[in-house]
Amino acid sequence: MSRMLSFLTVAGASLLLAATASPQTNTTLTIRHQLRGCHSWSVNGGAYKPSQYVVLTKGASLTVVNNDVMPHKLVKLSGPALKLPSSANMNHSGATTHVKFAKSGVYRFTTRAGEDYMKGVKTIGEDNVLMLEVTVR
Repeated sequence: MSRMLSFLTVAGASLLLAATASPQTNTTLTIRHQLRGCHSWSVNGGAYKPSQYVVLTKGASLTVVNNDVMPHKLVKLSGPALKLPSSANMNHSGATTHVKFAKSGVYRFTTRAGEDYMKGVKTIGEDNVLMLEVTVR
């Protein structure tokens, strides 16, 4: 019985990895406020985490939606040349930016968070540093 359970666990994990590694044509990343860690983000409605990994097809777009209680500026840390639009400075709740990836490669991003829009917002612990890795095939 335990061998069967182990096999099913490994098989399920393999399918999950294969699904997340399949290149997407368009992806949405949503930033939200949370009590522990201040903010996190989700890919296409999945789990909210401080670090995300996305695989896109060449020519695909990434939409980032800022639903946090503070502004976030999308910042490219490394990767092929890419000009971020002025909307990458998402300075109000509900702000969005769209990034199109014309070149293959691995891109790394973070956000630079600003001050809360509302006074008195409480969080527990250190603020999360949002990290994103986009692989374009």
